[in-house]
Parts: sequence; C-alpha cells; structure tokens
Amino acid sequence: MNTQTAHPFTPQDCLVALMVAVSASDENIRTAELVKIQSAVNMLPVFADYDIDRVNRTSQTVFDLFEQEDGLDALFGLIREDLPERLFETAYALACDVAAADGSLAESELRLLEEIRYELNIDRLHAAAIERGARARHMV
Repeated sequence: MNTQTAHPFTPQDCLVALMVAVSASDENIRTAELVKIQSAVNMLPVFADYDIDRVNRTSQTVFDLFEQEDGLDALFGLIREDLPERLFETAYALACDVAAADGSLAESELRLLEEIRYELNIDRLHAAAIERGARARHMV
C-alpha cells in the first residue's frame, strides 16, 4: 500500500491499530471500546509523545485494510515491521483490554486475539496472565 510507504507506522500507531482492529473485528465498534482506546492513548506512558491526531489516520488505515481480502495479513505485516519486540506484550495487553471493555467477547474478537498472540509470538503462559488481568480489570 503506497500510503504506508510514505507514512510508516510509529510503534504507537501499531498499538492503536491493534486496539482498533480488535474493536472492529466483530463489526460493531462499541463506545466502551472507543473509551478504552482513548483512555490508553491519553494515560499510558508509551503514548506520552504521541500525536493524538494520528489516531484517526491510523484507524482509517485499519478500516481500509479490513475491506481488503488479505487486509488482516497486511495489518500484521505493518505491525511486524514497525512494532519493536519490547512492545509485543504491551500490544497484546492493550488488545485484551479493548476486547474486554464492553463486558463480552465475541467469537471474532477471540479469534483475532489468538491471531495476535501467534503473530507477536506471545508465550502461552504470559498470554494467560495478560488475559486474566484484562478480565479482572473489566469485571462488573
């Protein structure tokens, strides 16, 4: 995709893209998920120097990719290229938080989380701990 060559993702864009992808995976972006994404971008140290205006552009890239047949593969290609390994578990934790934000996990969200685990090579034990933390934070 030419726009990505001209405008590569920052590591923070990658984190936002995965959060948006999880939210959009069930084709129903919920307010609770959007609030979780905005809260993460506003509060977490990893986003301290992030230009908030990039959220919309990054989100649109995800939506555009999801309209393509191999869009998810293309998204993971961008993530692998632009997200440093030290942020892989952070990315998975943020994705889990967004998935859990509305109190329910759709089958499509679970499948995407599984794919993220695989693509980011998240150890199964670490993944279970991250998932447990997300579930605990979003209990009602």
